[in-house]
Amino acid sequence: MNHDNFLVQPGSKISLKKYDPKFSDNFSNKAESVGILETYVQKLGKYQDVLYAQNTYALLIIFQAMDAAGKDSTIKYVMSGVNPQGCQVFSFKSPSAEELDHDYLWRTAKSLPERGRIGIFNRSYYEEVLVARVHPEILQNQQLPKSALNNNIWQQRFTEINNFEKYLVANGIVILKFFLHVSKEEQKKRFLERIDLPEKNWKFSVSDVQERQYWNDYMNAYEDVFNHTSTSWAPWYIIPADRKWFTRLAIADIICTKLQQLNLKYPTLNPEHQKHLLQAKLMLEQED
Repeated sequence: MNHDNFLVQPGSKISLKKYDPKFSDNFSNKAESVGILETYVQKLGKYQDVLYAQNTYALLIIFQAMDAAGKDSTIKYVMSGVNPQGCQVFSFKSPSAEELDHDYLWRTAKSLPERGRIGIFNRSYYEEVLVARVHPEILQNQQLPKSALNNNIWQQRFTEINNFEKYLVANGIVILKFFLHVSKEEQKKRFLERIDLPEKNWKFSVSDVQERQYWNDYMNAYEDVFNHTSTSWAPWYIIPADRKWFTRLAIADIICTKLQQLNLKYPTLNPEHQKHLLQAKLMLEQED
C-alpha cells in the first residue's frame, strides 16, 4: 500500500476536497481485506511484544475525526492482537474543572505512554485548535489571560504543538496522527443507523446532528491544522473512512510499517547475566 496516498507532506497546503473518503486503493471489497488485516493484527502483536521488552521507545497514536467516522471500531479491530498490559487508550471529551485550571496540553501530557507501551488518544490536544476554533465561546471558559486571546492564538498553538511533539519524538515517543476522513453523506447514513437500531441508540446524541451545521467550518479548521502541524517528525495521515474495512487496513499497515522501521530487538544479556542464567538453569535441573 502506498502511504503517500494518505500522507500530508510537511510544508504543503492541502485541500480535503482532493481526498476521496471512498478511496480503497486496489482493494475491491471487505472480504478481500479480512485475511490481510488479520496478518497485520498478528504482526502488530509481535512488534508490541518486542517494543515492551526493549523498553526504549513508546508509540503514541492520535485519532481525530468527525463524529461517526469509526475511531472506536478502528481501535477495537486494529489493536485486537495487542497485549492489554502494553496498550492504553484515552478518550478526551470536554475538559473538567480541574483540567481547565491547567494549560491545554496538561491533561494529555499526563496520559502519554511509558517507554515500551502504545498509547492511543481518541481525540487529543488537537481539539483545542478544532472545536475551540469552530466554537470561539469555548475559549472564554478557559480562564486565559487577555494577552492570550488575540488574533494570533491559533498560529501560536500550532507552534506550541509542533514544539511539544518534537520534544516527545526526541525523547523516544514515536507519533502517528490519523484523521479519519468520512464524507458528510456517510456520516448521515451512520447517524440514521444509530437511530433506527436499538442496540446502537446509545451511540447517538442530538448534539452530533447539531454539529453537522458547522461541517464546512470544521473542514476549514482541519485543513489549517494539517497545513501547519504535519511535520517531518510527526506527520498527518488522512485516511478514507467511508469504508470501515479499508480504514482499518490502511491504519494497521502504517502502524506496522512504522514499528518495523524502528528495528526493534529483544534485549541481549551481557556475559555476567548470561552466567547467572546458566547458574539458574543448573539449579533448576538439579532439583529433586
